[in-house]
Amino acid sequence: MNRSPIDLWVYLSASPLLWLTLTLLVWIAAQGVSRLLGRHPLANPVLMSILAISACMFAAEIPYERFFAGAQFIHFLLGPATVAIAVPLYRQWGEVRPLLLPISVALLIGSFVAVASVLALGLLAGLPRDILLSFLPKSATAGVAMAISQSLGGDPSLTAVLVIVTGIAGALIVTPFMNVMRIDDYAARGFAVGLTSHGIGTARAYDVNPTAGLFAGIAMALNAVATSLMSPIAAAWLGG
Repeated sequence: MNRSPIDLWVYLSASPLLWLTLTLLVWIAAQGVSRLLGRHPLANPVLMSILAISACMFAAEIPYERFFAGAQFIHFLLGPATVAIAVPLYRQWGEVRPLLLPISVALLIGSFVAVASVLALGLLAGLPRDILLSFLPKSATAGVAMAISQSLGGDPSLTAVLVIVTGIAGALIVTPFMNVMRIDDYAARGFAVGLTSHGIGTARAYDVNPTAGLFAGIAMALNAVATSLMSPIAAAWLGG
């Protein structure tokens, strides 16, 4: 018996494979649009993909749980991808080693400011403790940030949203901001965006310059470690 288009859509929308396939196709299309627009900061592939998939889910009235059932394979890859960040650091160790002192200082200051500013602004706004705990690791890469949030008693889902917003914001403003600041060193530019905007900012840095991408990846990896050490200290200071 022939299925109507509505019956066919109901059948396909229940399949996890549909949402995995849609996610990959939307990402490929977003990358194409970004290339056509000369990698303009506003043509961010992650932002475009989020908007497109959200529009599809809203139009089709698809709950997030059904979408995640298909996209969870991509979520699983966050862990291996985070660990793989060590590969470029190992390969480019000769280039990185002379800069260990400024990198270490920038890492400590940047990580501290990221955690302390969230804490200060959250307390000033009167945010509940569990929300604050979810905010603390927002500048770490998603896989690490969600694990930190869960271990502290925060909401990993909220943390994931904050990580994405932070990453997109950093990717959008990094190039014009660095130009205004007249920072021309691509190592410094890359390290700054990787430290504050993790994977999304690192992808943007690779689009701009390979050296910027390398140091962004290094900053992202090191900041994940630093944030995992500083966040529990901040949580303990907040008390129970």
